[in-house]
Parts: sequence; structure tokens; C-alpha cells
Amino acid sequence: MGQSFSAVNSFSFRFLSPAVVPSESDGLVGEIINDVDCTDGIPDECLAHIFQFLSATDRKMCSLVSRRWFFVDGGSRYRLSLNAKEEIFSYVPSLFTRFDSVTKLALRCHRKSMGMNDEAFVMISIRCRKLERLKLRGCREITDDGMAAFAANCKNLKKLSCGSCAFGTKGINAVLDYCTALEELSIKRLRGIQDGGEQIRPGAAGSSLKSLTLKQLVNGQSFEQLVIGAKKLRTLKIIRCLGDWDKVLEMTGNGNNFLIDVHLERIQVTDIGLAAISKWVNLEILHIVKTPECSNLGLITVAENCKRLRKLHIDGWRTNKIGDEGLIAVAKQCPNLQELVLIGVNATYLSLAAIAANCQDLERLALCGSRTIGDQEIACIAAKCLALKKFCIKGCDISDIAIEALAWGCPNLMKVKVKKCRGVSNDVMDWLQERKASLVMNFDATDHEGFDASLSDGLQESSGLEIPVMGSQVAATASPSISTGRLSFIFSKLGLFASRNLVGCAFSRFSSNEDGSSSNS
Repeated sequence: MGQSFSAVNSFSFRFLSPAVVPSESDGLVGEIINDVDCTDGIPDECLAHIFQFLSATDRKMCSLVSRRWFFVDGGSRYRLSLNAKEEIFSYVPSLFTRFDSVTKLALRCHRKSMGMNDEAFVMISIRCRKLERLKLRGCREITDDGMAAFAANCKNLKKLSCGSCAFGTKGINAVLDYCTALEELSIKRLRGIQDGGEQIRPGAAGSSLKSLTLKQLVNGQSFEQLVIGAKKLRTLKIIRCLGDWDKVLEMTGNGNNFLIDVHLERIQVTDIGLAAISKWVNLEILHIVKTPECSNLGLITVAENCKRLRKLHIDGWRTNKIGDEGLIAVAKQCPNLQELVLIGVNATYLSLAAIAANCQDLERLALCGSRTIGDQEIACIAAKCLALKKFCIKGCDISDIAIEALAWGCPNLMKVKVKKCRGVSNDVMDWLQERKASLVMNFDATDHEGFDASLSDGLQESSGLEIPVMGSQVAATASPSISTGRLSFIFSKLGLFASRNLVGCAFSRFSSNEDGSSSNS
């Protein structure tokens, strides 16, 4: 780090040699303690690196220790969040003289306060030439002209997120023209875009933009040219934006081979739009949330062409237009599926058995608000989904029998969430916890919250799970190993062998290690 040999020796001596405490009669105790700085042998770069491990509050306290720490802290601050009130103008010069290395800036203003104006905003851009990420929330006093001037000064901007702001088309177009390295653009409740006005075009950033999020826009169709013209777009999220999006998706699908993540929520899109999405053969993540015109037909088209699909979220909004037919197509065509979330989708044993048998890499599964999912379907998942790690069940008609099946199956299960399933008792959940001590459980039979099918990857994998392994694998625990007789007993309690002819051979299929293709019949 550029320090000399003598400096190293001095630094080591101060920390490793025994302390010498003079007597009080010496009269120099206070003077010695005040004069000695045990960190003056540490280079500024190392001190700045140490500061990176501290919280924001601790860094503020450290900056008051000495003049040197004050400047080292300021010069090593790369992220800054400010309350962007009107009076911030007078503080901008001193703030950004101290924090002269900021690359990530957040400016927030409460809706009841008067926010910063164009003059203060442009002054910040002059002093933050290294800025790469900008987040604006509630900055209603910033106009198109202010946004254009800011973009001209901060041409290295890579990420822009705007929410509840008042500028419009001119300001966004200026950013897309000046910021040639822009990779992520997120727009939420932008008020300055007018109906029938100028379109937002790709500009110079059209060749670099990789992620676009449009949320709660009354005039979302103004972004049509940008969606179509961003040829390297990898992530597209359109949420609660008015307009007919089928045409936009059709035109986008004809020239983009990079899209891997698509999120459509509460927008006007039909199977025509899903057919357009199916042209993106590299698609890996698809969210279809509360789009009532999408049906099995569109999902089948996507499954047949997007064979790399890893994550699929469907909120059917109880319209019953997506069900077994579409899900069976996914099971047959998308073997790499790792995460499946079904909300308000009335899937039955037929489709879930196909998914359990064919999607051997399925690790995260959520079944919420379905009237057709019961003990039989959960038992099927428990027997076949050997890779399953996280399982969420909400608002389904299951009983203790389903939970008992989970105890004997899913050898890699790490986390289970059971909500609003009134047929499940506390006793069986306690028994499950005793049997699988390392299992993280969340249980509430009377949950009144909305369907939250969160399958976060934040849970760390734990080793040494004392869980029996299904099929021909060897049990890794001294607890009772799984047996054909035990699962047979569970399935007999479900009435599989008597009441439902379509699954008369269910148990024999579950206990085998074949690919399960017969379960699709």
C-alpha cells in the first residue's frame, strides 16, 4: 500500500510492544495519551477499507475522531442517501466537497414537503461526475430541463430509478441520449408523460440497456419504441401499465435474442403476447400475474419453445384459464424447472404428478389458493420431488395426512410454510419439527394476509439433515427409514386405491426412480 519498512516497524511496535504507563506524578499522562494516534501508521487506503465494514451510524461516529478520519471517511463514501428538501441547495457545495467519490446516490423527498429544484439538482450533477447509479423518489420539482442538464453532466450513469417524479418524455429521452452506458432503467408513476405525446425512443443507450421496469404508468405505451428498440434487453418488467401490450411484445420478439427474464402483471395481454414471448428461446424466468386473458394455449406455446425455463410464477386470479393442460406441457418441455409458484391456479394430481416426475431439479414450490390441491397432491410431491428444498402451501384443502407425507418424503427439504390450511393441526407440525429438527417451519392456520409465495434464496443450506432418502437411495439417519409399507399406509388413507381410478397405480409410480413419463397419461 506504499508504506515504508520503517513505517511498518513503527506500526507493529505500537500495537505489539507492552504499554508503558507513567506515574501520575509525572504529570504527562494526559499529554501522552492525547498525542499518540495508534492508527497513524496505517495508510489511508487501509483505513478506508476498514471503514467499509462499519454501519452508516458507526462511520458517522468515526468521522468525528480526528481530522484525518473525517477526510478518509468522506473520500471513501461511495453511496449516499439524502433527504432532497428545498433547503438542500445551500448544503450541496460542502456536502459534495467532502463526499467527492460518490458513485451511488439516492434523493428522496416526502410527498408533503417541497423538494429540491432544478438548480440544486444540476449543481449535484456538476460535483458528482463519477456517479453511476441514481435513485429519485418524490422529487416533483425537477423538470425535464433539469433532468436533461443532469444527464449531460453525468454521462457515466449506468442505473436510473425514478418514482413519483414530475418530469416526462423529454427528460427520459435526454438520459437515453447522453448516458451511453445506461444498463438499468426503472420508471414508476412518472407523471409528466402525456397521452399522444412524443414517444420515448432508445437513443444512444438502446445498445447498452439490459433491464427495463415499467410500473404503474397511465401512459405506458409511450415506452413502446424503447421496448422494441433495446436489442440487448435481458430483463423486461411491465406492471400495472395501461395499454394493449400484445403488439409491443410481438414486435419485440422479432429482434431480441437476449431476453431471459419477463414479468407481466395486471396488464392487457393475451395468448398472442405469450406466443410472442415464446420466440425468446433463451427465456429462463417468466411471471404471469393477474393477466385474465392468458390461457393454457399461450402457456403451451411458451413451454414448447422456451425449454430453458427455470422459474415460472403464475397467478391465475381464479379465472381457471390456466390449469392442468398448460402445466403438463411445462412438465414435458421444461425439465430444468427449479422454481414454480402457482397462485389461484386449480392444478390437480395429473399436472402436479407430471411436474414431480419430470422436473427433477425442482427446488422451490409454492401452491396457494387452489381448491383442487389436497392430501393426494401433496403426497405425490413428497414422494417424487427429491430435490425440493422450500415448499409453501397456502389456502389449500389439506389435512395432517399431507404433512405426515412430507415427513417421509422430500429428503432435501429445508423450509416449509403452511398458511390458512385449516385442516392442519399444531400437533402434526410439532411432530414434523421433531422428526426433521433442522427444518425451518412457518405455520399459521388462520393467516389473514394475502398470498405471499415468497421463495427467497436467502436461506443457507444446512448440512447433516437427518432425513430419509426416497427410492433406491440409502437413508442417512438412524431414524426409521422410509418403507413401501409406510407410504402405502399414507396413500391408503387418502383413498387412492379405491375412490380414484385415474391414479390406481399411483404408489407404484411414486416409489420407482423412473422419469415418470407414465404419469402424464
